[in-house]
Amino acid sequence: MSNLPMRPVLPKRFYKEVTVVEEEGAYAIRLDGRAVRTPARAILRVPSQRFAGVLAREWVAQVDEIDPATMPATRLANTVIDGVEPNPTSVRDDLVRYAETDLLAYRAADPERLVARQRERWDPLVQWVEAETGSRFATGEGVMYVAQAPEFVAALRERIAGEADAFRLAALHQITTLTGSLILALAVAAGRLADDEAWALAHLDEDWNIELWGEDEDAAARRTSRFSDMRAAALLLARSD
Repeated sequence: MSNLPMRPVLPKRFYKEVTVVEEEGAYAIRLDGRAVRTPARAILRVPSQRFAGVLAREWVAQVDEIDPATMPATRLANTVIDGVEPNPTSVRDDLVRYAETDLLAYRAADPERLVARQRERWDPLVQWVEAETGSRFATGEGVMYVAQAPEFVAALRERIAGEADAFRLAALHQITTLTGSLILALAVAAGRLADDEAWALAHLDEDWNIELWGEDEDAAARRTSRFSDMRAAALLLARSD
């Protein structure tokens, strides 16, 4: 008997036409004229027409079955509506914890070329966030905990508290958890970094190892999948409509 996990049973595609409609100051997806609903049965509405277009394309792209694994924007919208909008405080608190353990604080001790690469590519972001917060960001070598100054954490807490839009808050959280860096997420939100630039900075150490030892095929596939989640979140932060 095989020990491989069984493939989940996916719902069949039951619709022909996907449309975007504007209603109640937001944009909703219709399948043959019927509203798409979240897992908690709320109507799937998003504040951005551009983001709604991405949702619609995900639904159009489903062929015989509806596979949520191929729908990162839809998954994120569901998370916002069902989870973040009812309880934004827990999301803000989790983001503050990342302010205390940011990826950019943890530097390599060697080899010198990697140390120099981190310094060259990460330090401009550190300088930016120090200017934004008016406080110093601490760094250290290795994996030992690096304590951040209370005033630095407080400044980022204030910044996060001012993010009232649940979709932007969720996007910040998704980028932060994917990259391990609240600083990178804030830089994307501020338009200082594009999503692919932030992604590359978050994987600087991993890319160093790939240059030395080559890339694992399964790891590369996981990274590609995670970047689709990153891109969906960045689209919410970058919206202009």
